[in-house]
Amino acid sequence: MSSDITLYTYGTPNGHKASVVLEELNIPYKTETVDIMTNAQKEPWFLDINPNGRIPALKDGNLRVFETGAIMLYLTDKYDKDYKISYPHGSADYYEMLSWLMFQMGGVGPMQGQAHHFVAMAKARSDYAIERYATETKRLYSVLESRLSSHDWLAGDKYTLADVANFTWVKSSPVILEFDLSEWPGVQKWVERISEREGVKKGLNVPPSTRTPDQTKELFASMRAKVAAMENTDKR
Repeated sequence: MSSDITLYTYGTPNGHKASVVLEELNIPYKTETVDIMTNAQKEPWFLDINPNGRIPALKDGNLRVFETGAIMLYLTDKYDKDYKISYPHGSADYYEMLSWLMFQMGGVGPMQGQAHHFVAMAKARSDYAIERYATETKRLYSVLESRLSSHDWLAGDKYTLADVANFTWVKSSPVILEFDLSEWPGVQKWVERISEREGVKKGLNVPPSTRTPDQTKELFASMRAKVAAMENTDKR
């Protein structure tokens, strides 16, 4: 398979959605790290690729694709001719897959992302915001559980990009939010199944991590402690 793909990314759940799909489909690609810690994603050169100033973004030759859902659909539309991680367009399974993908794009990603921010990254502590977004994230996990308690995969009878999209976020919650996935046993087993896939292991290391798993846990523990030590700013 030939391609002229460059993935502009960083080691986040959204970034990993794109790299895992590329690895699962065995598509050749180059990687350019966009350091979001220095706001590189707001620089003019990157805004020419993604005017929204968020990672990841992708170029395939002269074609640009941004927003993770669009990237994942583009890659499967163009390169997954054997439907390894997708379904034929127009089929019932395709629309089930699309529904779970949009569930992640409109639910799990935004809600859990806000939970991450207020628990570990905020410059002021808001108990209300922490409770609101952590609770909503758990509710969304219960929706995943309603499917995964009786099925191995979110759409149809196989692993698809819908699983990839939700997995990269769910797997991060024990480290960042201290969620215990055993509260959702179907989800926990699903995370374990996906984590064993070679394409997933490779995609989760794009770009290569500079920290060990233990160092990552320590980092987020210190970030949570910093926020927790702040005075609650909610107005009574």
